[in-house]
Amino acid sequence: MPRYLSRDRIALVAALVVPLAVTVVLLPFRTSLPNTSVALFLVVMVVAVAANGNRLAGALAAISAGVWFDFFFTQPYQRFAITKSVDLQTAVLLLVVGLAVSQLAARARRLEVITITDAGYLAQIHDTADLAQSAKAPDTVVDHVTVQLINLLNLRGCRFEYGTLIGHPPRLDQDGTVVWGHKRWDVDRLGLPDEEVEVRTFGNGRFYGRFMLDPTPGTIPTLQARLVAVTLANQVGAALDTASR
Repeated sequence: MPRYLSRDRIALVAALVVPLAVTVVLLPFRTSLPNTSVALFLVVMVVAVAANGNRLAGALAAISAGVWFDFFFTQPYQRFAITKSVDLQTAVLLLVVGLAVSQLAARARRLEVITITDAGYLAQIHDTADLAQSAKAPDTVVDHVTVQLINLLNLRGCRFEYGTLIGHPPRLDQDGTVVWGHKRWDVDRLGLPDEEVEVRTFGNGRFYGRFMLDPTPGTIPTLQARLVAVTLANQVGAALDTASR
C-alpha cells in the first residue's frame, strides 16, 4: 500500500508539471506544428499520468493540458482566451478526450492492483488450508489466523473465544457485510465499528467459537479483505471440527 500511495503523490505532481513541460518543449514549433498534433501529444501525456496514478491525477492532467494548450497554442498567445472556433473545438476535445481516457487508464491500473491483491489473498487462504491439514493441534491454526486477521484488516488486536456467544457485538457475516443489531453497518463508508466485531467460526455446520476483532479507527477494509477474513475463520472451524472427531 505505501508504494501505491507514493506513486499517487508523484502522479499528482506530474499531472500539474508534465503538461506544462510538454507545451514548453513544443513551443518553438508553434508555427509549424498543427494544434491538433499538439493536442494529441498532450493526450498521450494525460494517459501516461493516469496510468501511473489515480483518477484525480488523470483529471488534473487533462485540465492542466487544456489550460496550457489554450495559453501557449491558441490566439491570442500567452492569454487565457480563444478567438478561433477551430482552436476552441480542439481545446474542448482535448479536455473531454483527456478526461475520458484518464478514467479508462486509471480503471485499468485499479484492476491491476486488484489482481495483485487477489493473488496475495489466495496465497493466505492456501497457506492456512495447508496448515489446517498438517497441524497437530487446532490451536496452531487459531494462532495463525489470528495474526492473519490482524494484518488483513489492519486491526489493533484480535482474540479467539471458544464456543461462546455472549453479548450482541457487531458481526461480520459470510457475505462480507457487518450487521449491528438489526441493521447493516456501512463499512465501505464508515469502516468497521469502533468496538469489537465478531467473526463466527463453523465447521461442518457446527459452531465452534468466534474471533473478536478490535478495529483500528479510521481504517476501511475492502469487501475482498472481509470475505477473505470470513474464509480464514471458516478454515479454523474446519480444523476444530476435524480435531473433535
